[in-house]
Amino acid sequence: MLKRIVFVVIAMSVFSGYSQNQKFKVVLDAGHGGKDYGAVYHGNIEKNIALKTALRVGAILEKDPQVDVIYTRKTDVFIELQQRANIANKSKGSIFVSMHCNANKNQAASGNETYVMGITRNASNLEVAKNENEVVTLETDYKIKYDGFDPNSPESVIGISILQEEHLDQSIELAGRVQEFFTKKTDKKNRGVKQAGFLVLRQITMPRVLIEMGFVSNKEEGEFLNSEEGQELLAEAIASAILDYKNEFFNPSNNDNIKEDYKEDIIVKETPKKEVPAKTPEKVTEKGIVFKIQISASTKELDTTPSNFKGLSPISVEPSGNLYKYFYASEKSYDAAKQKLEIAKQKGYSTAFIVAYKDGIKISLTDAIK
Repeated sequence: MLKRIVFVVIAMSVFSGYSQNQKFKVVLDAGHGGKDYGAVYHGNIEKNIALKTALRVGAILEKDPQVDVIYTRKTDVFIELQQRANIANKSKGSIFVSMHCNANKNQAASGNETYVMGITRNASNLEVAKNENEVVTLETDYKIKYDGFDPNSPESVIGISILQEEHLDQSIELAGRVQEFFTKKTDKKNRGVKQAGFLVLRQITMPRVLIEMGFVSNKEEGEFLNSEEGQELLAEAIASAILDYKNEFFNPSNNDNIKEDYKEDIIVKETPKKEVPAKTPEKVTEKGIVFKIQISASTKELDTTPSNFKGLSPISVEPSGNLYKYFYASEKSYDAAKQKLEIAKQKGYSTAFIVAYKDGIKISLTDAIK
């Protein structure tokens, strides 16, 4: 059995808001295509499954008037990896979702998993990335275009990951929702959220995930992936995850067109996840709607004295999985919160952002503003 990666992440990137008339743009990337068949087992062809499922996802999303869907391909054509990134970036997409099928020499392997960009030395994750990256050899002058990248070299796979941690936490938020809805919609094994270096993700300037919907190398699962019923269930799961993510982070009612990112570091472990001891250093007790400024997140619990946070006060902290999240101020008014956000930025927290609570429970910024 392949080990599951657990993330200890010190990163945060959310949408604080968008202009009134801007839509949530979803870039759907059907993996492979044309002369690039992807994985082929038992008559099941990855490029076809990916395309059919992506089109189904798009059809569901397009029913939401707040969503625009951009496709990297809608037919059986070969699209270079760099061009996929160009399509995504030119569209100024909100998120990028690449859909693929997994394969393994062990044909008993099964289940779905979702990847985010990053550094890993885990052998199984490197193998998945290697398999997906091999498409680059079908492109002319690929070593020049991709800075000497060698899909057979683990060092190359690791190397393209080093500077790709922007939007990491937001990508993990999306990936986690994909896996959650896979479990709700199908009975397939949930292999979790993982991390590896994928060329298709490396130059995309937005939250991005790569979904391995299942193993075409597994005969039974391959038949599911290749069936209309299977593709519809997978599409429903992926679309539901995207809409759930949109409802949490997309805020079209804010006119300030703010898009803030917070990023520090990431550590990857291959050990069972250890939850933070059940204690709440400063429990939120405010009634009604409250806005706070999230300024950082850390695996270390710090004293909330102003000296630890560049003089800012008051500071509150919440445990979240393996992290402690730190917040500045507590305001009843969104306008007042924006003023505090500017103060936090002036103090050096340049990518802090606003979060909202109702009666001590976190809610989406969109709902709070409404």
